[in-house]
Amino acid sequence: MWPRANPERSGTAGFTLLEALAALAVMGAGLAAIGTLASSSLRAGLYTERHLAEVETARKVLAGMPSRDALPVGSLTGVLDAHDWRIDSTLIGAPAVVGDALYTPQRIEVMVRSPFGGMMRVDTIRLRRQAAK
Repeated sequence: MWPRANPERSGTAGFTLLEALAALAVMGAGLAAIGTLASSSLRAGLYTERHLAEVETARKVLAGMPSRDALPVGSLTGVLDAHDWRIDSTLIGAPAVVGDALYTPQRIEVMVRSPFGGMMRVDTIRLRRQAAK
């Protein structure tokens, strides 16, 4: 005898509602984890981009800084590429005689603040040449 085309089954075929809900829950958890990773990657990329903009602006400020003899003791401020910057200059230590020239160490502090609130600070020391007394 040939088997019937539509045999009755005893409920073993297909998925139960509970199994389908469990599969959806697992997929939802996986998608949430992927979304969290994508979000943190985006935030890290934005932070890096903003930090590089601060570094580039600080480099431009340092490159455009007045010469050793023309940089006054005190503060200079300005805006470059929408970043606020400030240069603080102070004389430190005692002058040193090198050959027939007199040099005084000058502390230079460059601060750059981005429009997003990030801040970068660069400290350096220059030797300022003065006329021998």
